[in-house]
Amino acid sequence: MKLIIKLLLTALAVVILARILPGVAVEGYGSAIIVAIVIALLRLIVKPILVLLTLPITIITFGLFILIINAIIILLADYFVGSFAVSSIWWALLFSLLLSLFQAVLFSLLKED
Repeated sequence: MKLIIKLLLTALAVVILARILPGVAVEGYGSAIIVAIVIALLRLIVKPILVLLTLPITIITFGLFILIINAIIILLADYFVGSFAVSSIWWALLFSLLLSLFQAVLFSLLKED
């Protein structure tokens, strides 16, 4: 049940950010839910692989390359979901930073058992 609530909160954050950021577009709430699911799956499957493959550059940049990996995850979601569009990697970077911030705030509202 908590997973569904987190996905819905992420979809809400995607809709809000798409309305705020001019370089990001999502067609509707249903598409935002699909985007939230795709981003969750990409973070679960692809991100650990990318982190492992780019470990040397991540160490050299003191972990800042993780931000680029998050932007790549957003661009991959753009590729897989037709109703979600991000115009450049810079918008994807800003979107991923703000999405993480929104998720931290929204998830903190959930009560822990």
